[in-house]
Amino acid sequence: MNHATTLRQLLAREDQSLIVPGAGTPIEALAIERVGFEAVYLSGYAIAAWRHGLPDIGLLGAGELMDALGAVRRVSNLPVIVDADTCYGDVTSVYANVRLLEAAGAAAIQIEDQVWPKKCGHMVGKEVIDADEAVRKVATALDARRDPSTVIIARTDALGPRGIDEAIARALRFADAGADIVFLDAPGSREDLARIGQSVPGLLMANVSEGGRTPTLAASDFHELGFQLVIYPTTPLRLAAKSIDDFLGDLRREGDSLAWRERMYGLEELNELVGLEEYLVVGDRENARRV
Repeated sequence: MNHATTLRQLLAREDQSLIVPGAGTPIEALAIERVGFEAVYLSGYAIAAWRHGLPDIGLLGAGELMDALGAVRRVSNLPVIVDADTCYGDVTSVYANVRLLEAAGAAAIQIEDQVWPKKCGHMVGKEVIDADEAVRKVATALDARRDPSTVIIARTDALGPRGIDEAIARALRFADAGADIVFLDAPGSREDLARIGQSVPGLLMANVSEGGRTPTLAASDFHELGFQLVIYPTTPLRLAAKSIDDFLGDLRREGDSLAWRERMYGLEELNELVGLEEYLVVGDRENARRV
């Protein structure tokens, strides 16, 4: 069974929402898999911030995304949901990049209707392309996939600049075009979430960005409201960044790491996470063959 088919089976469960943490680096993907999550969300924001130290305002393109996907795919056996931003151009770019991402191992590909350069979905000042053009891009993404099990997620950012009525109207058109999952980003209240759940058919996705525009709810609440997929795209990144900042502040003041020892992996624990033993076994086996 391929990763896309596995993801579809996970999404088909009716008793719970699929909770998927986000990552921008392989180390996050390894941790996500190790603790038992069933998929990983490759976040555009996390790639920009973790791998490049940049804000999520359209400064990176398809090349950086492919590099990040390859790095995660090399170490993780989980289905990867890929945030492909706007797919970096017109319908021709959508077609080419969906093909590239699918071939590189994406189980799901998310595209959005922002004007390029895009912004993080929870920032102000977003703009969206014409609705007809957005629908054409979604249809092109569906046509481009070679494997019909590859999941296409159609995201609209219209709620901020155009209001919830326009966002729902676009979501309905994306669903009619055949999108496997519809994603209305940055609803600002539980009431908005409830209206989306009641208005848009099919599988729905919610984005939890603590401190952003969407309220942070329990998984059971999202499920009750009609959202089958709930992502936490940058939570690991923001936790790590805060911990790094706090530790470095202490190190600067105190001159040692003694107070932090119980809050970090030891060297052996980190080596275990990155699979050192597996590589040592390979090396030992090859050396034994040469004897």
